[in-house]
Amino acid sequence: MERIDFLATDGVKLNGILYNCKEKSNEVILAVHGMTSNCFKERDKVISENSNKNGIDYFCFNNRGSELARYIKKDINGKEEKIIAGTSYEDVLEGYEDILGAIIKLKELGYENIYLQGHSLGCTKIVYTYNELVDEEEYDVLSNIKGVILLSLIDIPKAIKVYLGDKFSEYVSLAEEKEQEYKSYELMPKDAFINPISAKTFLRYVRDNKDIDFAGYGKDNELEKLNNIKVPLMMRWGNQNEMILQSADELVNIVTNIIENKNKDIDYIDGANHQYNGKEKELAEQIIEFIKSNK
Repeated sequence: MERIDFLATDGVKLNGILYNCKEKSNEVILAVHGMTSNCFKERDKVISENSNKNGIDYFCFNNRGSELARYIKKDINGKEEKIIAGTSYEDVLEGYEDILGAIIKLKELGYENIYLQGHSLGCTKIVYTYNELVDEEEYDVLSNIKGVILLSLIDIPKAIKVYLGDKFSEYVSLAEEKEQEYKSYELMPKDAFINPISAKTFLRYVRDNKDIDFAGYGKDNELEKLNNIKVPLMMRWGNQNEMILQSADELVNIVTNIIENKNKDIDYIDGANHQYNGKEKELAEQIIEFIKSNK
């Protein structure tokens, strides 16, 4: 196990933990956490132990959205500056810069086969990143991505709308007022979101969301951005206290019928919640089985 420091492609300084196998491996799982999280979760520990036993390294890093709020350092025109980050202030689209920077670092370390694994908002960042790489024709990077693992991908724009109910329009208007008054870094009322959230971050989810509004699990949704993923695709949810709008079995059935990927593995873990607490071992075993079956 070792600490790895690297730069996002826009100059933000990030770090993570690389869990190494005893013998050198050219395969690695790149884990992208979700809101308010970090790379020190029990889930990462269990998955890393299981992957190491099977000859695969595991790299989890603290992206700029880790924790609620924190200062991070960024190289701006050769000068290091502090900027505020964390779940309350992040722009989810900047996850592209973080993930691409991590992939570049892993390639520098000699890894040839990289499996992208996201949890919750980390899934959103991975799907957006993969589609951006395709649009930008970054084939040199795409050639190293051998699989995508999405754990509890949620429909964030729809979930917020359902969560707020009749207050949705009121809070969108309030956030837009703050934006017009150059106060977009001010926090929204505490009941506007499940976590403290700035007006600018809130607007990214509810208004400026065309690039992340791809997980609408309706029967008429073609899930285009998910269908753009051509490498083997694994998707999992829990069925207890999961942040989804349908039952887990209904959701799995809908998504399975829409996703065209021939190497898809879509299911839920019985008894698991959004964090997979107490189900980490079962999840870890399924991830390794997915990787092995698609080599």
